[in-house]
Amino acid sequence: MAAGGFIVSMSLGVRSTFGLLVEPVIDTIGSGTGAFGIAVAVQNLMWGVSQPIAGAVSDRFGAPRVLAGGLVLYALAMALMAQATSAGMLLLSGGFLIGIAIGAASFAVVLSSVGRMAPPEKRSMALGIVSAVGSLGQFAIIPFANWRLGQGTWQNTTLILAVLLIVAVAVTPMLRGSAAAGSAEPASVADGVENVDSTEPVPRPLREDLQRARYARSYWLLNGGFFVCGFHVTFIGVYLKSYVQDLGQVGNEAAIALSLIGLFNVFGSLAAGWLGARYSNTHLLAGIYALRAVVIAVFVLMPASSMSTIIFGAAIGTLWLGTVPLTSAIVSKQFGTTNSGALFGIVFLSHQVGSFIGAWLGGTLADAMGSYTLMWWLAVALGLLAMGFHLLIDEGPVGDPPADRNLRLLPAAGMASLVLIGTSALAIAPTRTEAAQRADYDAVSDHGRVSAVTVDGSGSATNLDIWIPAYCHLEVRAPTDDVGTLLGP
Repeated sequence: MAAGGFIVSMSLGVRSTFGLLVEPVIDTIGSGTGAFGIAVAVQNLMWGVSQPIAGAVSDRFGAPRVLAGGLVLYALAMALMAQATSAGMLLLSGGFLIGIAIGAASFAVVLSSVGRMAPPEKRSMALGIVSAVGSLGQFAIIPFANWRLGQGTWQNTTLILAVLLIVAVAVTPMLRGSAAAGSAEPASVADGVENVDSTEPVPRPLREDLQRARYARSYWLLNGGFFVCGFHVTFIGVYLKSYVQDLGQVGNEAAIALSLIGLFNVFGSLAAGWLGARYSNTHLLAGIYALRAVVIAVFVLMPASSMSTIIFGAAIGTLWLGTVPLTSAIVSKQFGTTNSGALFGIVFLSHQVGSFIGAWLGGTLADAMGSYTLMWWLAVALGLLAMGFHLLIDEGPVGDPPADRNLRLLPAAGMASLVLIGTSALAIAPTRTEAAQRADYDAVSDHGRVSAVTVDGSGSATNLDIWIPAYCHLEVRAPTDDVGTLLGP
């Protein structure tokens, strides 16, 4: 558990520093934030797509090889990103390569390995501990990276983070073994006949488990619930700061709230693991999603204040990633541990698709409507939907599909490719030009236009033509020692 937690903490901790790199990276490559955003969006998608593949390889050949390879690729990609001088190089290194590397060196591989090594009665708690330790890593690495950025360049900071990833390679042999070396299948319930010896190792081909998963309604509902989890955590993580700033909170409230999310996630993950060993995992997940809906609704309805934002951070942090150990444990209960890495990887792909949509739709609706309110209420509705999903899930062993049905679905990799193509198209679609946006502003009656002339101390004049959408508020502040003349409405 210690080795697994350390690897997750390094992998996710380094990844969580990307928010600190936005400004220095775009200054270096000479582009807007859109280029960095596209790289992160592609990174999330590649992370999700690579998880089932890395999990399947880990199930077959063992976790140490996959984790070591993923960490080395991660470090090399970080080193390559440190040399980036263009948006294309950033997309390759920070998007595609790092996304693939995280998929091979994070949750799916680590949790499936820990799940195989832990006794069934202690599995949920073990997975909760790993998730909690991973959060501690994020909590420690972000301040360290922020300090390093203040002492030197972002390139040097990135290289130091790459060294931390190489250090994590040393503990990968501790996550020993593969599914074939020893795994316990749950009792089969095919045709209503129960296999009494539920601990007898019965390795199954991945294709057979994929066929079982295809016809398992509970597995699809689990995918749907984890999609909502990804939507929630990404939308809140990306847009909470912008939302509270719109409410007039321009201090450190959002930063404190986001830090509390990471801290309280430790307690939430440990509690989820402890409770998961004693109570129904599906009912616990239903409760988590229901509480998320309540917490978000109360936050939106309460009068805006610094205290309400900070309390929200602590409350939602307790419910943050406690879903991960419980969801992983359900996959192991349904299918055993033989192919749990691949099967949980597919569920995690759903999480990452939800993450992409939460990030993309949040920004799109905010631009169109000038507010995040609709997104918050959509998050509430999805939380209630996920609660309903989990109340319908049977976490017991999944039986074999009917004999007259064949696996006609596209392979998992092909389905993931379709998701990647579709969502990548949304991510990299060219942004609308300034002229097109100005034409939109001309087409409405309540847009604003401000023309201004500014004069600096040397007497040089600059003409400004500012176009303002209807939902924006313009505030002009002129220092007393500047000379300026505002013209127009």
